[in-house]
Amino acid sequence: MASAQGGTDVFTIAGVEVDATADTAAAARDRALAEGQKAALGRLFDRIVLAADRNKLPEFKAGAIAELVRDFEVSREKRSSVRYLAVLRVRFKAHGIRAMLRGHDIAFAETRSKPVLVLPVFEVAGAFSLWGDPNPWRDAWLALPPSDGLVPLVRPAGGIRNAVLIGAEQAVRGADDRLAAIARHYAAADVLVAVAGFRMGAAGGEGQAAQAFLQVTLSRMGSALTEQTRLESFALRAGESRAAAIRRAVSLIASQIQEEWKRDNRLRFGVGKELTVIVPLTSLADWLAIKRRLAAVAFIQRSDLVYLSRKLARLRINYIGDEEQLTLALVQNDIILERGPVSWILRRIRKGPVGAEPGRPEGGGEETGGGRAAAPKPSLGGPP
Repeated sequence: MASAQGGTDVFTIAGVEVDATADTAAAARDRALAEGQKAALGRLFDRIVLAADRNKLPEFKAGAIAELVRDFEVSREKRSSVRYLAVLRVRFKAHGIRAMLRGHDIAFAETRSKPVLVLPVFEVAGAFSLWGDPNPWRDAWLALPPSDGLVPLVRPAGGIRNAVLIGAEQAVRGADDRLAAIARHYAAADVLVAVAGFRMGAAGGEGQAAQAFLQVTLSRMGSALTEQTRLESFALRAGESRAAAIRRAVSLIASQIQEEWKRDNRLRFGVGKELTVIVPLTSLADWLAIKRRLAAVAFIQRSDLVYLSRKLARLRINYIGDEEQLTLALVQNDIILERGPVSWILRRIRKGPVGAEPGRPEGGGEETGGGRAAAPKPSLGGPP
């Protein structure tokens, strides 16, 4: 299983490979660490800042970068008298990064999506292939370099176990029970069924041959949103092979999924709101879990306890952005926000299968009932 996950902390960048040469071993190490921290900062900006806004980023000197680093770990060190190689794990100061970006009027996102499982189905002459070979579409997804993005994309390698859980026709048809089974197997919240096949366009004028293009249907299903489907087309460029067109389509789709997520989850510091919520409780552990999950939501600036009993807590939450952003961010941390008959209610989400009713909450409480606030629909994303 391949997963695009750069670590649980948004401000931590892992797997930074460094290789530097200098006149002495000490100088080579210093150069490698400085270059590694600069590379890690660039990867962090790629993760949380929209591509369209990266031209606003200032140039950073080594000293300024070091000021933004909380700490770092070094592994797999190799050194000689003039060369230093290692792998770094760099943790940045969240407050410092936020302050710098806000100071340059650069919007950014911190909310991590739950894992999304990609099922790449390839169509040839009306026949669908998911686990069988050849499937150049699946091969391209598996070959996609790991991403540091906020949306972890899980790519299944195949095998008998996967084939038993779901087949190509079932994936294309959107069989809820089969999609739920494969999602559970990979601990994914959503499934993206990506069906690709080559088509021939209409012939051009003056005897021009018909142009081949790759048609891609993207259908995303999961417990936090209703089904979304979109159709994309990628015309072959002059001299481009079909394999190259497939790789280009995969790269663009994966990139745009990240960009759409960041766009939908940008922190809006100029928009502050307050919300009073009821939290039904079943135990002390339940309350502690709620507190821990709320602390992980970037949109929440503070939460104050107003009242606490054995059965419920009342909280006053100050947050930035709008209700849809807050609700989506809470869902990523297994909390659902719903409107009760008197006030808003926060509940822990019981793990549910893909295709099930969104956000099945846990726990009872004194203030129940009322209509459920449907989780917002994050954008699927697609190539520009």
